[in-house]
Amino acid sequence: MTTEAVQVLVVDDHPIVLDGVTMALSSTSWIKVAGYARCGRDAITAVRRLRPDVVLLDLRLPDMLAPEVIRELRAHSAGIKVVIFTAYPEHAALNAALDAGAHAVVIKDAERSDLVDIIRRVNAGERVICADMEHDFNTLLTRKLKECGLTRREYEILRRVAMGETNPEIAEALGLTRNTVKTYLQRTLEKLSARNRVEALARANERGIL
Repeated sequence: MTTEAVQVLVVDDHPIVLDGVTMALSSTSWIKVAGYARCGRDAITAVRRLRPDVVLLDLRLPDMLAPEVIRELRAHSAGIKVVIFTAYPEHAALNAALDAGAHAVVIKDAERSDLVDIIRRVNAGERVICADMEHDFNTLLTRKLKECGLTRREYEILRRVAMGETNPEIAEALGLTRNTVKTYLQRTLEKLSARNRVEALARANERGIL
């Protein structure tokens, strides 16, 4: 057992979830809720300020998806441990979160003892994700993209659009030309029967890929 309390930052945009998690963890002597954040940007700021051991991160936040939050966190704090806490176990973005470096996935209806145990194991350095789970997430994403007619590259670019990145920023991040990014986006709009980016993001969200 650790001699110092494990500091946990809880990131969720629903106050009732924040309250519930605090109650669930407060009865564990070796866990301390170090703070809260209700959006991705606030989470990044809180990690820099509070330096928690573990971040309990909601998959879908008002301003960012978990994969982008994780990348930002790891860019500034490579050793940060992240546990995805979600009510959407079949959401395609879980696979991207795992690729970004999430250490575990916990469903929101999990028992308190399971959540506490995963926090303990993750803090100790384990990655609590079985190979079957990763395969299932990857298979789900592949199926959803196929249903939409999107390629992996189109999906990656659409995710970056959802993050508010511009075409030049996307081009630089992915090593593409701006015209290539523009072409990919135009194809994505057509496949989603969307007239603009906002409509494309809304339809992608409805289909569970964002």
